[in-house]
Amino acid sequence: MSETNTTERLAEALCRLLPQTQCRQCGFDGCAQYARAIAEGSAEINRCAPGGKKGVEKLAALTGRPALEIDPEYGRELDPKRCIGCRLCHSACPVGAVTGIPKHLFAVIESSCTGCGLCVCACPVNAVEMIENGHVWTAEDAELAKKAYERTNARRRAGAERRRAQLEKATDNKSAVLMQALLMAKSLKKS
Repeated sequence: MSETNTTERLAEALCRLLPQTQCRQCGFDGCAQYARAIAEGSAEINRCAPGGKKGVEKLAALTGRPALEIDPEYGRELDPKRCIGCRLCHSACPVGAVTGIPKHLFAVIESSCTGCGLCVCACPVNAVEMIENGHVWTAEDAELAKKAYERTNARRRAGAERRRAQLEKATDNKSAVLMQALLMAKSLKKS
């Protein structure tokens, strides 16, 4: 059997052992990509916080590698609240009512929550629950929610603009370096 087929088969078997949360907390675009990296030997088996210690043990048994503790750089094993710190709920919230630190717990700021439920849909591990608090929505609540929505969108647009400008600057710097190298090569060719 070819090395490619062996790697493919191992990647598929590893992927079946992963929890399929697709949270990207491991640093890869999903469980299949992480499994492939493990199979190719370019990633350790202890990056999957949702899989926890038992998941690492399963990966170790399949790969023959030692079972390591979950690498804290990629999160912590699920706690009773199930949050894995993937940040998807935060990104989905239109009014900025979800807060936390990536790869740690996130929480809903109840007083800011509009009850839209988008965070519930975004959570890959069903850690978010909608709880009826008995509050009757008022026109004042609607106005506060609208302002929060506008602030959140403005903050996100500003962040996207900063990232775009940084990328553009980096691209300009690379272009300038490339142009200098080409000019230098031309001058050396002429001499």
